[in-house]
Amino acid sequence: MPEPILDRESTNRAGTPPAPKPISRRNMLMVLGIGINAVAAVLFSVPIIGYIFAPARKTEMRADLAWVSLGQIVQFPEGETRLATYRNPLVRPSDGETANVPCWVRHISADKWQVFAINCTHLGCPVRWFPQSGLFMCPCHGGAYYADGSHASGPPPRGLFEYDYKIDKGELLVKAGQVPTLSQPASTACADKPRRCSCA
Repeated sequence: MPEPILDRESTNRAGTPPAPKPISRRNMLMVLGIGINAVAAVLFSVPIIGYIFAPARKTEMRADLAWVSLGQIVQFPEGETRLATYRNPLVRPSDGETANVPCWVRHISADKWQVFAINCTHLGCPVRWFPQSGLFMCPCHGGAYYADGSHASGPPPRGLFEYDYKIDKGELLVKAGQVPTLSQPASTACADKPRRCSCA
């Protein structure tokens, strides 16, 4: 008996898989668009998530605002301003020498001190102390500051950044995790006296 001739549809029903449909241009662009939008959504959500969880991170950062020693107080004679260096508590192994942060220490009287960041408040250039004139001066753009850190002349918008300090067991400590920025309060020593006060 001759076998029946099967058409294409009956062959497909018999167990052979159907031929795959070709992908249309519309479907391909739809998938590509969804993928690009998903990547953009992830990139935009990262700062938002960081903002939401920032209060929890601030608790961790408080430990980084460490009190770091600048040395024994006998290294800073009364009436003088000297350069000191501390090691940044937020250091990484790759930082090397750049983690050593210089600052100016001014010993006003027995229990009164000022510790200034070395950075000019104009563009962050390092300022130098000139005892002959009693001024901190920026060599780059001509900024000048009085001995108390207040703005004297030039382009800087305010006085030098001043670190919090404390004396503990004969050592001068500074809160080293602070970063000099324009949002920090200006130096307020001698604020009630004339510009060239007697402590200069």
